[in-house]
Amino acid sequence: MAPPFDLQGRRAFVTGGSKGIGAAIVRRLRAHCAEVMLSAQDMPLAEALAAETGARAVQLDLTDLAAASRTVRDHGPFDVLVNNAGQDQHAFFTDTTPEQWRHLLAVNLEAVFATVHAALPAMQAARWGRIINIGSEAGRQGSRGGSVYAAAKGGVIAFTKSLARENGRYGITANVIAPGPVDTPLLRKALAGGGDKLLAAMKGATLLNRLGTPEEVAAAVVFLASEEAGFITGETLGVSGGMGC
Repeated sequence: MAPPFDLQGRRAFVTGGSKGIGAAIVRRLRAHCAEVMLSAQDMPLAEALAAETGARAVQLDLTDLAAASRTVRDHGPFDVLVNNAGQDQHAFFTDTTPEQWRHLLAVNLEAVFATVHAALPAMQAARWGRIINIGSEAGRQGSRGGSVYAAAKGGVIAFTKSLARENGRYGITANVIAPGPVDTPLLRKALAGGGDKLLAAMKGATLLNRLGTPEEVAAAVVFLASEEAGFITGETLGVSGGMGC
């Protein structure tokens, strides 16, 4: 009998895979025997992770939507697509610019369109696939100082539900994971200006009164990528310490 969440023979593509949550996802997928390709802009980090895990790395700027589509097509087919890359720029909405809107929507939403559009035909032909989009609780609750990011992540949730409805007949599942505050270098950098008070507020927003870990998000990815999750689709799974309940 195969071990739980066995991904032997499955090929996965992970965007934003060089650090933080993305790196944890790559490590966990490889630990469960998936073949993994990760994309990143920081190639030294990506190549170091690839050497550590046996994954492969490719450089990709996800604001270049044509390149995103081409990369997935050229290196595919993939059984599992994990859209993890994301970016936020903290500012109240009246202080944001159209250039910031376009950039945040491109990275957080339009890049998801591009990679999924490129990966789907092969999944449909194989009649099996797992699309796992990393969203955010901000996409369900909104975000003070992150309205464009929240709008993009809300779009990811609605888009994923639509994918689930269109592709269930092909044996393809599509789900969102919505992390809450996760202890990553990016979050620590964002917290630097607010000190202990802001950290305490973030912890207090969860029912467990702590930050999550990248490994906890990665564990959810492996589950949704596996055969064991074959009857789960169109869902948004909060890995947020109860923040979304």
